[in-house]
Amino acid sequence: MADEKAVQAALDHEDVGTLRHYYSQMLLLRRFEERTSEMYVKAKIGGYCHLNLGEEATIVGLMAALTPDDYIFTNYREHGYILARGVDPAAIMAELFGKKTGVAGGRGGSMHMFSEKAHFMGGYAIVGGQVPLAVGAAYALKYQGKPGVVVAQMGDATTNIGAFYESLNLAKLWKLPVLFFVVNNGYGMGTSVENGSSEPDLYKKGGSFRIHGERIDGTDVLAVRDAVRRLRQRAEQEGEPAILEMTSFRFRGHSVIDADRYRDADAVRRGREAFDPVRNFGAILHDNGMVDDAFLRETAALVDQEVQEAIDFANGSPEPEVKDMYTFMYATPVPNTPDAQDAIRAVKINRGDM
Repeated sequence: MADEKAVQAALDHEDVGTLRHYYSQMLLLRRFEERTSEMYVKAKIGGYCHLNLGEEATIVGLMAALTPDDYIFTNYREHGYILARGVDPAAIMAELFGKKTGVAGGRGGSMHMFSEKAHFMGGYAIVGGQVPLAVGAAYALKYQGKPGVVVAQMGDATTNIGAFYESLNLAKLWKLPVLFFVVNNGYGMGTSVENGSSEPDLYKKGGSFRIHGERIDGTDVLAVRDAVRRLRQRAEQEGEPAILEMTSFRFRGHSVIDADRYRDADAVRRGREAFDPVRNFGAILHDNGMVDDAFLRETAALVDQEVQEAIDFANGSPEPEVKDMYTFMYATPVPNTPDAQDAIRAVKINRGDM
């Protein structure tokens, strides 16, 4: 749980409006995910669905530290990240519903959110699939001399796969502006970190590559923001990658279909009470006179309305059309080569156009 005395001390140097914004953003993520779970049960959302419940401070703190020039690659637990990046909740909910108005045109669903404008380069369903791509993007930024850094967000179990270590090696070898943002919620699916990793201190896993690592309290939005800001500047100015291990408590099972029977129910209940970043941050602001009961009520009402409007928009949006099934499958404009033309011909034959 966030150190309340440390948070209170930090408040003296913060703008009240900024702190209120962080709280409202965290509450938006909470309500959005709660209603997403509800929509999944109502069969409005198909496929798999992984929620960010309990990780709101981690997400808002990260996004508060990034600039518009920065890029972010995430895993499949990404609804909160694209929300906090400023993308319209209605378009995100529409994507969850598989609608044409979604951020990926209904093609991606829960695990494949995307926004080129926001430099949000996905959701990736394959564990660790985003990490080498993020390193490649960081190489591109350096090669082209462009500003910004790349964040490779991942879960704790991703740090056990080979592609993670290959990516660390190249990031350090080529001095790339990339941050490896590891969300440690205690479990990789149903296996605890201690039972899945011979080094449970995940921030130390870059040691053999001489990559700096830090463990940060992921329930403290200010601690997350400040750590990311500091290491982001270091990565951009010095080409020094870093591992940031964010600790949090997973409120529910791995996905919405995970009954979470491998954890003790009483321990989960106690964890949700102790490590709730939204409630704890709101209480700290209230105790320090930065918000009152009226603000908390009004904020909750506005957030509830915004999420309901997103659901209504998704419900009323059109389904993708069959004629657009092959759109975006090939580069546009298509190169005028024999192979490319053969590919176009095959698509037209499949569509019945030839």
